[in-house]
Amino acid sequence: MQRLVFSAVCAAALFAGTGPTATAQNKWATVKGQVVFPGDKELPKRAPLNVTQDKDHCLSKGEILDESVIVSAKNKGIKNVVVFLRPDDTDLKAELPKEAIHPDDKNRKAGEVVIDQPCCMFGPRVTVARAGDKLTVKNSAPVAHNLFWETSNNGSYNVTIPKMDKWELKEGLAKEEGNRPIQYKCTIHGWMTGYVRVFDHPYYAITDDSGNFEIKNAPVGKYRIVYWHENGVRGGAKGRAGDPIEIAGPTLEIKPVEFDVSPK
Repeated sequence: MQRLVFSAVCAAALFAGTGPTATAQNKWATVKGQVVFPGDKELPKRAPLNVTQDKDHCLSKGEILDESVIVSAKNKGIKNVVVFLRPDDTDLKAELPKEAIHPDDKNRKAGEVVIDQPCCMFGPRVTVARAGDKLTVKNSAPVAHNLFWETSNNGSYNVTIPKMDKWELKEGLAKEEGNRPIQYKCTIHGWMTGYVRVFDHPYYAITDDSGNFEIKNAPVGKYRIVYWHENGVRGGAKGRAGDPIEIAGPTLEIKPVEFDVSPK
């Protein structure tokens, strides 16, 4: 009888020792997916841009193609789609609770976001950043460029950046009201534009050349996922709240999501 009691106590202690660890490990997951152009639509073609300024430099490597919609001819994957998580709530002001943020995020240091203008186009076209990150806008070209933007929480700027020089935003980037993207332009070269989106949590990603994305250390449970492109949000106005998903570990692989990013 004593042996039976002892065994039961040991088993209980063993379970108590391993249970919390297993639970902690199962609280987080990697979310993967792909965003593709609709299969029943003709792939968009990238047209040459109308370059009217500094042609000798801007066209020194050939025509400059429009980057507003970039779709892979191999798999129809869409580049530059920003994908991010939201609470499972249709209230657009709802925010992820602190317990939904992975503990390792506390050790994160502010990053540096770099945008360049090497040959009369911004690179990258679309940038994702975290609140507090530092922004540097470079001009590695032999001609002057400009950065122009008007924002609610990140100031308004219209600065000329001399050739082979740079400009730095003094304050760290801040999330915009309504989580709106910031559009920036070069007023010297009117065809140049780009976007930066600033988040107050770590659960965002941007699709690569094949339309793939990955969000690590996402909280398990019911949430919503949003797909944003400079030409709109997947699902229109309702899509701003995102599509419901249930995240489970260790990896959630979402089936390819179709998104018509054609200019409206």
